[in-house]
Amino acid sequence: QVQLVESGGGMVQAGGSVRLSCAASGNVFRIDAMTWYRQAPGKQRELVATLSSSGTTYYPDSVKGRFTISRASAKDTVYLQMNNLKPEDTAVYTCVAESAREGDYWGQGTQVTVSS
Repeated sequence: QVQLVESGGGMVQAGGSVRLSCAASGNVFRIDAMTWYRQAPGKQRELVATLSSSGTTYYPDSVKGRFTISRASAKDTVYLQMNNLKPEDTAVYTCVAESAREGDYWGQGTQVTVSS
């Protein structure tokens, strides 16, 4: 079992920055990748960043160059640094711990609202 607790959401003006945190506990050694998703009202869930256990990252074009996923040295906390935010980045952001052996664990989500 893995438990995830997110923090760092809130309201920010366009062009501003927010850093989200996702603290993992439990069987963290079984996590193969950490991924951030977002979902805006009326829209499909969108993957915004992935960090594998080997350090490989992936970003879709919509956030590339603006968002950065990283992890603490202890590897139990993952961050999503979001810069140059746009109103269309407004969404609930959720972190997911992916385990090939145990499946996916989802956090509770945190709201990010970007005003124009």
